[in-house]
Amino acid sequence: MSQVAAIIGGGVIGGGWAARFLLNGWDVRIFDPDPEAERKISEVMANARRSMPGLSDAALPAEGKLSFHDEIADAVDGAVWIQESVPERLEIKQKVFAALQAHCGVDAIIGSSTSGFKPSELQENAVRPGQIVVTHPFNPVYLLPLIELVTTDANGAAIITQAKGVLSALGMFPLHVKKEIDAHIADRFLEAVWREALWLVKDGIATTEEIDEAIRMGFGIRWAQMGLFDTYRVAGGEAGMKHFMAQFGPALKWPWTKLMDVPEFNDELVDLIAGQSDAQSGHLSIREMERIRDDNLVSMMRALKAQDWGAGAVMNTHDAALTANGGMVRHAADVVDFGQPVVTVRRAIPVDWLDYNGHMTESRYLHAFADATDRFMEVIGCDQDYIATGGSFFTAETHIRHIDEAHLGQRIEVRTRVLKGEGKKMHLWHEMYEGDRLLATGEHFLLHVSLETRKPANPSEEIATNLAKFAEAHAKLPAAEGAGRYVGQPR
Repeated sequence: MSQVAAIIGGGVIGGGWAARFLLNGWDVRIFDPDPEAERKISEVMANARRSMPGLSDAALPAEGKLSFHDEIADAVDGAVWIQESVPERLEIKQKVFAALQAHCGVDAIIGSSTSGFKPSELQENAVRPGQIVVTHPFNPVYLLPLIELVTTDANGAAIITQAKGVLSALGMFPLHVKKEIDAHIADRFLEAVWREALWLVKDGIATTEEIDEAIRMGFGIRWAQMGLFDTYRVAGGEAGMKHFMAQFGPALKWPWTKLMDVPEFNDELVDLIAGQSDAQSGHLSIREMERIRDDNLVSMMRALKAQDWGAGAVMNTHDAALTANGGMVRHAADVVDFGQPVVTVRRAIPVDWLDYNGHMTESRYLHAFADATDRFMEVIGCDQDYIATGGSFFTAETHIRHIDEAHLGQRIEVRTRVLKGEGKKMHLWHEMYEGDRLLATGEHFLLHVSLETRKPANPSEEIATNLAKFAEAHAKLPAAEGAGRYVGQPR
């Protein structure tokens, strides 16, 4: 049975939260008196369905049920997580918390998306202050992992642990801010950069486009993968942070910044900023810009996944949990019926797997089949622990047939069978499906080798036994259509 999350406020942030929960298999209930709420949420959901599955190399769970409610009591009934994302006015938030606590379960977590208020302010006059925490996300919530989890002494250790567990299971990174402060941590940095940028535009030094180029072509990329202090530590060379501080520390006394002097926020400045921004990107609709943003974020975060670094490491952890909970066999000992093909891949097609024709590029078919081979190797016992002892399989020959198109966001499944498995030889047959639609087949011949000599060698007894079991059982299946074909052979 799906867990239930209630989203209070269906704007950009509330919609992002709804998508994050829904696509991770939760049932989501929305309360928002805005008559346009359902349309707005549906548009955010469309973008999330297009991009979020592309972060994962494992299939997300089946999507939960989305519903809209006219009463808070109906929305929070049975909810274990309640996310408040109403306008940033303290009196409104406190009024909403009172209504929530009048109807929600005492064990439910109430998280606030506030970007500025301290949790103690939100908890003031609450019936159960320990139930309320700050869970400040970053837009788009369905892609960016950071959540600033800000708590007070009123929040017990159990609710903090519970909140971290839920957020981590959603593929997010809960940064526990143990000492509350206005605007938490990340937004204080953003405010500093924002104020300096306003002065640069007002004084005619730079346009909005030039400022954005300075960020995205330079330090923005560095910050994305290493943050602030590690970036400067590297900048200090072999001597590290001490050298960097000694070299650049005196600059703190130089008049480089106007952070203590804020420009007057008047109509003239607003018109100047807005005009330059329109000239910069006004030719794109907001939804188009969101899709461009989402594609860029997915591509960058997937690059970080390959290095198991930063946000990519968070996604790899999430993938491992998805795979463990996805019902796929991990080892031959868990196989119920050796006579059936083994499901070795379940995943969605991400944006960086597409080519100029708008469908999956040919190299990614091999990528998917290679992942399937790796998974099958694990099933028969050729896992990382075994490989560390000096044995593995090397691919000697591959033949892929491209039968139908695969497009962005489609969920694919690879089913693997053994055509031959004896001695050093392993002959695999992969079939890639989208639902019942066959997309491609992959035929792969592998040899077991010694990693010391780099030459063919017999596998362990466990691997040989498991491989033989599959080969014997799979031989009773109908012949694999297309196996043994040569390139260009008529169908």
